[in-house]
Amino acid sequence: MFDEVSNSLQTALKDWGMMQKTSGDEGADWAERFERNFYMFVSHFREWFNQQNPRANTIEEAETLKEVQDIKQQLPGPLQLNFQIELEEIVEEIETKRFD
Repeated sequence: MFDEVSNSLQTALKDWGMMQKTSGDEGADWAERFERNFYMFVSHFREWFNQQNPRANTIEEAETLKEVQDIKQQLPGPLQLNFQIELEEIVEEIETKRFD
């Protein structure tokens, strides 16, 4: 199950890298692709996280998980806050609706 999380993270990170190297219409395409794949990663992570037994009930507990620490190490600085916000919502069981 965590393989799916890791694979979707790698896809989002690849898109992030391409987004940083491009501009104009091409950059906008990569930005859209990154956003879509970042939230796919978050969806896979949420599913994995919610299947943990015992499940972390606080952000502090979640941050001690090896998988969470590994993800944070892979994320570039600008994405760390995005992941932190998503992690907090997952721990607090908040479902955010996203619109395209």
